Amino acid sequence: MSADAERIAAAAATLRRGELVVYPTETVYGLGADATNPEAVERVFEAKGRDRDKPVSLAVPDVAAAREYVHAPPRTRRFMREFLPGPVTVVCEKRDAIPDALTGGRERVGVRIPDHEVALALLDSFAPVTATSANRSGGANARRADEVPDEIREQATVLDGGETPGGESTVVDVERGEIHRKGLLADDIEAWLREQ
Repeated sequence: MSADAERIAAAAATLRRGELVVYPTETVYGLGADATNPEAVERVFEAKGRDRDKPVSLAVPDVAAAREYVHAPPRTRRFMREFLPGPVTVVCEKRDAIPDALTGGRERVGVRIPDHEVALALLDSFAPVTATSANRSGGANARRADEVPDEIREQATVLDGGETPGGESTVVDVERGEIHRKGLLADDIEAWLREQ
């Protein structure tokens, strides 16, 4: 097993134990935990100092995996195949496997498929994982592992994937035709929503 494969396997084992992992994405570093484990999700909120009524998204390795955790109607699936993996969060109706702790009791949850080889390798080993920035709530996003706040790094296994490009994912509810947050690819997404 290569050193990289060993790091991924160790991080996946950490997630299985309900503990935290910091991982790189195509935007910024994310804070991961088992998105189906309410206690693990609670650790994410505590580490970030995040209000419990602010939902956290989940990350999966591909569209097929997403459908295990959310209801994705045909139009949403077409959108996912067009834009994912990539810096986009797609809001969908959650399935029962997703705890209310993740969504603040809401029936919808954001889904990410990050376009980063380290993140995808981790998600191939363990999914779904929480997809939220590895920072204190309201603090600066981390583009390098050493920018992740000490309070979070001390509680997590850190997968260092070098410097990330930065930016934010665009958050979109395809079925409702709504963009909740404009980030990367927002213009392309708006065009797709108008044309499809």
